[in-house]
Amino acid sequence: MKRIVILISGRGSNMEALVRACAAQAWPARIEAVLSNRPDAPGLAFASRVGIATAVVDHRAHGSREAFDAALEQAVQAFRPDLVVLAGFMRVLGPAFVARFAGRLLNVHPSLLPAFPGLHTHRRALEAGCHVTGATVHLVTAELDCGPIVIQSAVPVRPGDDEQALAQRVLATEHVIYPLAVRWFVEGALDVSGGRVRHRAGEPQWYFG
Repeated sequence: MKRIVILISGRGSNMEALVRACAAQAWPARIEAVLSNRPDAPGLAFASRVGIATAVVDHRAHGSREAFDAALEQAVQAFRPDLVVLAGFMRVLGPAFVARFAGRLLNVHPSLLPAFPGLHTHRRALEAGCHVTGATVHLVTAELDCGPIVIQSAVPVRPGDDEQALAQRVLATEHVIYPLAVRWFVEGALDVSGGRVRHRAGEPQWYFG
């Protein structure tokens, strides 16, 4: 049974999708804890209601990114995770933290990486005149939003879209592909070689939203 820890900063909609999928699909895994860098993150209340342990490591209580990362690492490691999942965790993790959990640290990013890493992805996609955008689940490396890609979703950009409308449709596909990627991981279905991730049974690593 694999042990999962989820990190959030806000409402945790992707976290909720993971919790529900884990239970409904009987993954060979248990979500041990949900941690946040913000004590007021709404997602903590959901986790508590469904019986998942929660903890807060407030980034404002630490004088440097390195100090915060060290405190977060200690808090995460207390749950002995096989996988750490970033679900709307709005802090850039330093190389020491990433190295500690290398190969077992997943993130979802709201763009078709390598396009538009970082923030304001939907605005940038609209400004660039993209006809298609989407989301990417990837393994986390020390370089921001550049890790090996597990699965991507494709979402059409419609005439008249604004950031909010586009973000809502992309988020809906995140709720599909993130649980799928995490299930693949805990089932041992993924092979990582040469900076690429392959599903051993050849399942499609894309989703059209």
